[in-house]
Amino acid sequence: MRSKSSIYWWCQLAGWFLYGLTMVFFAYIFENKTNHILYPRIAITILFGLIFTHLLRELIVKLDLRPPIQTQKWWLLTVTVLGIVVLYNLANSAIVEWLQMYDPKIKVSVEKRFLANLILDSPLVLVWVSIYYLWHYVELGTTTEIQKVKLESLVKELELKTIKSHINPHFIFNALNSIRALVDENPERARTAITELSNILRSSMQAEKLETVPLERELNIVKDYLALEHIRFEDRLQIEYDIDEDTLDQPVPPMMLQTLVENAIKHGISKQKDGGLVRVISDYRDNHHELIVQNTGHLNGKISSVDGFGINSTRNRLALLFGGKATFDIRDNENDMVEAKVKMPVQDSHS
Repeated sequence: MRSKSSIYWWCQLAGWFLYGLTMVFFAYIFENKTNHILYPRIAITILFGLIFTHLLRELIVKLDLRPPIQTQKWWLLTVTVLGIVVLYNLANSAIVEWLQMYDPKIKVSVEKRFLANLILDSPLVLVWVSIYYLWHYVELGTTTEIQKVKLESLVKELELKTIKSHINPHFIFNALNSIRALVDENPERARTAITELSNILRSSMQAEKLETVPLERELNIVKDYLALEHIRFEDRLQIEYDIDEDTLDQPVPPMMLQTLVENAIKHGISKQKDGGLVRVISDYRDNHHELIVQNTGHLNGKISSVDGFGINSTRNRLALLFGGKATFDIRDNENDMVEAKVKMPVQDSHS
């Protein structure tokens, strides 16, 4: 990619050269010929145009008059531009007089030539200033838009990292206590439980690096989680899976299913004297991937009673990742069950 300095000089040379060609074109159109002083005069105009517009640019940079320009500095910019215009025409007129680049038959005084140049050539500098500021304001707007997009992306990334890396610390303490109780009674099961807990913790750490993971991977973590909770609840916890194998490669937010299952244990099973059932369902319905977690219990018409981190994080993550294409709902179901349902757009696994 070319540097800004390189682009600036290419634009300078191209712009003034194009102006020179325009002058030659009109000379042929209106005079049908060129005289011996035409090309030297054009060359002088182009050279001085390059020098004085570059000087103007340096002054704009030095006086901090680049866009966005402060309101109180507009007068300084006006004075600077007018000063360059006057110097440009003075130098142009002086060089023409010194090199005698005029037709002796129609020679005019230096003062009249200066006024003529001021009227005819000043718009060139004003056009240059207009193009210069238009370029920078467009560039400023583009840069601002890019920064806005980057900021929104960063905010989204931080939000995702915040809400998807959460694991309830109470679960970790409960799991460790369960494992400690198994060390003497069932060492083999204790070793397996340590592996299951390790898998969950590893998945939580990796969740910060991923926006989605295959359902199969997420389901394995949920199975480890429920296996650990089964140690604590024993026969009070029944577990069922109803998984359409075709959905196993569907992408889901990492740790989301685990969070919903954890919510079902915390607000459902743990509050039932006789425990209950946790059922995990994954299926395709109405061109959507439905992920459902059911648990024994009641909402009693008050979703806010379980509207903690698990439910809020699920809603937030679905909104961030899928916008309005995904939905989340939790409600009382028949047979004394609470149902949390996530509907996500079906993704092409081969894309």
